[in-house]
Amino acid sequence: MLALAVLAPWATLSSDLPVWIGGALAALSVCCALGLAVRELRRQAQPVVIDAAGGVTVDGQPVEAFRIDWRGTLGFVSWRDALGRTHRRHLWPDTLSPGLRRELRLAVPASGAGRGSDSMSP
Repeated sequence: MLALAVLAPWATLSSDLPVWIGGALAALSVCCALGLAVRELRRQAQPVVIDAAGGVTVDGQPVEAFRIDWRGTLGFVSWRDALGRTHRRHLWPDTLSPGLRRELRLAVPASGAGRGSDSMSP
C-alpha cells in the first residue's frame, strides 16, 4: 500500500498532464493511499473458524453465505452477517502461511463451473 503512495504521484507527474493538474492529482493520490494504509493498519484481525459440519463463525459470530474465491495466490473472502450485511476481505500471499492457506482451501469446498453432473458433452 505504501508503494502505491510513492508510485502514484510519480506516475501522474511523469504524464502529459499540465503541471498544476498533475501536482493536484499527485497530492490527492498520496493522501488517499496513506489514508487507506492507516485504515488497514488499524483493522483488527478477525478469526475465522470452520467447524466439521461446515458452519462458519467470524470473530465469534455465526455467518451465512461464506465463500472464498481463489485467483492464483490471492484469496477473496465474502460472507453475510446476522443483519444481512455483506463483508469482504482479501487474503494476500503474506497474510497466511502456506500451511494455513492449504488448510483453508481444504476446509471450504470449491464452487464454480463444471461441478454439475452434466458438465461433459454427450
